[in-house]
Parts: sequence; C-alpha cells; structure tokens
Amino acid sequence: MFHDRARIRVQAGRGGDGSLHFRREKHVPKGGPDGGDGGPGGDVVLVADPDLRDLSSFRARKWFKAGHGEPGRGALKHGATGETVDVRVPVGTQVFDEDEQLVADLAAPHARVVVARGGQAGRGNKRFASPTRQVPRFAETGLLGEEATLELRLKLLADAALVGLPNAGKSSLLARISNARPKVAEYPFTTLAPVLGTVDAPDGRQLTVADVPGLIEGASEGVGLGHEFLAHLERARLLLHVIDASEDDASERWRVIDRELAAYGAGLEQRRQAVVLNKIDLLPDPSFDVEDDRVVRVFRVSCATGAGIDELKRALFELCPPAEPHATVDDDGLVEFLVYRPRPSRTRFRVLRTDRGFRIAGEAPDEAELEAALKAAGARKGDEVEVAGETMEFQ
Repeated sequence: MFHDRARIRVQAGRGGDGSLHFRREKHVPKGGPDGGDGGPGGDVVLVADPDLRDLSSFRARKWFKAGHGEPGRGALKHGATGETVDVRVPVGTQVFDEDEQLVADLAAPHARVVVARGGQAGRGNKRFASPTRQVPRFAETGLLGEEATLELRLKLLADAALVGLPNAGKSSLLARISNARPKVAEYPFTTLAPVLGTVDAPDGRQLTVADVPGLIEGASEGVGLGHEFLAHLERARLLLHVIDASEDDASERWRVIDRELAAYGAGLEQRRQAVVLNKIDLLPDPSFDVEDDRVVRVFRVSCATGAGIDELKRALFELCPPAEPHATVDDDGLVEFLVYRPRPSRTRFRVLRTDRGFRIAGEAPDEAELEAALKAAGARKGDEVEVAGETMEFQ
C-alpha cells in the first residue's frame, strides 16, 4: 500500500556533563582544575533519498532518538559527540511541525535538514579557572536536546502526471509508454494509489510519469477516491489529461476535471496540459473543441492497439525539456529548498554541578522548570541545590 503521510517523534541527544576534576599527582599536592568539557548531543537529520518511493517504512518505526554526548573527564579529556541519526525520506517530502508550520521541503536528492538539534555540552571546571578563582569547584551539566513531533507529507516528483476521470485508460497509457506495470481492468477505480513509471528516449534521456487515482466531480472537496492524491500533481511540469473519447463528449469530460483542478488551486489551474483522447479504436475521429492557452497539444491514441503511442512518447520529451540542474546551495551559501526553522531563545540559566550538589547560574527558573532541569542533570533526593544565594534540599 502506498503511504504519503506519516507522523514521527524525534529527540536529539543530551549534551554531556563537564567534568569536576583536579590534578592528583604524587608530586603536585595542590594541582589545579583539569576537568574537560562534555560532548554535544547528537542531531536528528532528515535526508532525501532518491531510492525511496513512499513513507511506508514509518509504519513500523515512529520514534527516532540521537545519541547523548559523553561526559568530560580529568586531564582535560573532552567527551565525544553523541551519534547523529540520519532518517531517510523520499525526495519530495515536506516536513510540518505540530502547529502545521512548514519546517522543510526536501525537494532535491540528498537534501538534508536538522529537525532536532543536540543539547549543548557542559563545560568542565578548567574553563572557569581565573586569577581570582583558581579552584572552581563546579562544572556545567549538559543541556537536553530538542524534541518534536513532525508530520511528513510526500508530494511526488514527476515530469508529467496523468489526470482524468475513472476508467479513462490512464493506467493502460502508463503501461504503454513506460516501464510501469500498473493494474489494468475494465472497471472504475482500478488504481488505488499513485504509480510512477519511467519513459526512455533513444538518446538515453528519461522522464518520470505519475498515474494517480481517477478524479470525480467534487474531488477537490473530498469526494471520491482520488482527492487525497491531488497534491501529487503539484510538482508535475505537465499534466496529461486522459479522456475516454469513445463516449463522444470529450470536451465536457475535460471541463469536469479542469473545474476540480481550479477548485483545488495550488497552481494546478495554470499548469500546462496535453490532452490525450484515448480509445480511438472505438471512435476513430473524436471531436475536441476546447480552446484554451493551457492546452499545448492534443493527441489521439489507442492503448488497446498502440495507435498514436509512439508520437505521444516523442512529444513528451519536447513538452518536458531537461530541467536545470538542481543545486543544493547557491552562490550565497543558502539552500534552495525551503528551510523554516525558528531557533529557541538562549537558555536563561545553567545547572552547575558542585562538590556538594548543584548550583543554578543565571535567571532563576520557576519551580516546575527547575525540577525538570535538575532531574535531567541527575539530581537525587537529598542533594544540595543553591538558587539565587539560597541553599535548599532537592526533594
């Protein structure tokens, strides 16, 4: 079954704690601080993989967690960075947060976006040494990594997409012109999910053609089977409007689907179209009297006999010229695919580990936030906690 939606939970790794350590050597009785820094937490990264076709892999796994940074150690040894988790998604995947805001549009192969950043590492006590503070008896704890619930929505990337009423012959046409082998039968709604096929040219060039379930009147408002797949037409450079010409009302059938495309919007009402009048073996000379600037060509074919198929295949390469190479980064160093990622404000406070417990540096948080931060830092019942000059016991 084709899956174009998925909901996942991502959690970046926690930063490692800084080390609270002093030199302890036989001939250095009063060694100074030598605690190293912790390692940053690992990130969770989405990567556009051209080998994937849908989001079905997320049915079995919905939680992705990166590795924690390792704590620092004595002798100025810093902790290792937490392991980054790469989550592979199909090219054309859009990422939305819980507020339905677009986070990223991975429209290019191998595009990457960090969806959860690892927590900042804690600094060791060596970093706090100064001429006036030669024996710092505290070190920072690492911060928690980001967490998020994300919705993934796939929009297929195709040079051309087949649209039309049910039983117009879209699947038969795709089987004729490409290497796809969709299910074909003499009843409506044979196609239940989008199908991709590759059309080969003699010079080695290839085109990708998508077949989506047939649309009916009211599809843009959620009526029928194919309304969920209208989004897959948005990225196609050309719409192949397939019409059953044997019914001899090709113009009206074209208008039915065109109204649905206009009602759906997203630029489909302005997309170039090539009309394919199918089943000319049943009605050899079908009429089509639509005058519209968007209709660039009209083809008369028979998927049953193969008439007109070769002409259509040659014309597809004319109507879909080679796309410009998609660069991941432009001259200014900015990614071309959309990345919308508001960064959280800087932490107002840090938790410091002392030789007696913990100390809060910076603006004192509220009780709930303080408790969560101390638990994340590893505080246990009975530990001493200093906040704003006052000392209390952690409960």
